Amino acid sequence: MSAHPPLKLLNSVSSASLIALILLCLIWELWLAPLRPGGSMLALKALPLLLPLFGVLRGRRYTFQWASMLILVYFIEGVVRASSDLAPSRWLACAETALTLLFFASAVAFARLTGTLKPEG
Repeated sequence: MSAHPPLKLLNSVSSASLIALILLCLIWELWLAPLRPGGSMLALKALPLLLPLFGVLRGRRYTFQWASMLILVYFIEGVVRASSDLAPSRWLACAETALTLLFFASAVAFARLTGTLKPEG
């Protein structure tokens, strides 16, 4: 990743929102509002989010490209659960939706910006 200031910001926002989404998925399904008392297997939905984590942390353009498509599954889940679940799941789903939008916007901007930058040297 270049030392380009917008790239650093976009990478930081993407990384933070992805990590926050992983934590939200785990905390939501294990403690805050699980489908079954004591936690549910739905917490495993956080596992696919680990696949792009290291590529995003390292600023790999290709990872940002495919992760921006993966995150749309979580956006859909958030929208559906925000409109169908009761509180507190409704509020957690709204948070999930916000985090996915933040990640998507920053990941697409990062991928677009890295595609237009000329290599240094």
